[in-house]
Amino acid sequence: MASPLQPPASRLQDNRKAIFLDRDGTLNLQVVRAGKPYPPDRLEDFKLFADVPAACRALHAAGYVLVVATNQPDVGRGDQQQEVVESMHARLKELVPEIDRVEVCYAPGQGVEHPENRRRKPEPGMVLDAARELGLDLSRSWMVGDRWRDVDCGQRAGLRTVFIDFGYAEELRAAPDFTVKSFGEAAGIILAQR
Repeated sequence: MASPLQPPASRLQDNRKAIFLDRDGTLNLQVVRAGKPYPPDRLEDFKLFADVPAACRALHAAGYVLVVATNQPDVGRGDQQQEVVESMHARLKELVPEIDRVEVCYAPGQGVEHPENRRRKPEPGMVLDAARELGLDLSRSWMVGDRWRDVDCGQRAGLRTVFIDFGYAEELRAAPDFTVKSFGEAAGIILAQR
């Protein structure tokens, strides 16, 4: 029987490696209030970090499938419109066409009964779903993010993890494989580990 952390045997011949990317604070600028990061509210405020397009091109050229895995609980709570989030993802794909897939969890939060909670980071559902559908080898793959949830999600899925440290007012729960200060630095580490 196949491990739940690996795609079905019929897809293993693909053996493709991937990088799972958080969105806010990893690819695009986050809004920081009282030491905590938040997503932008409006499409007009959705801005990529300057090093993201070139770093994504380099990772894609090195053979990595790029999958965004993002929690957007404001939609589940009714504080954000799903159409606005989807417009941000459309803009992201325009600016970084190397992104192969965007996985989103709109569940409102931990401890709340919601069928999507298995996909809400730190749970690895978004990673596992994408791995099954795209034939990804998680043992050769990475997670890059700026929150403890990203590190925990990556570890639960069997990925190597890179944490982008912005000094938020929150503690990591597990130690990442690498800690960096920017997405470009994260990409450099991944490319050096090939």
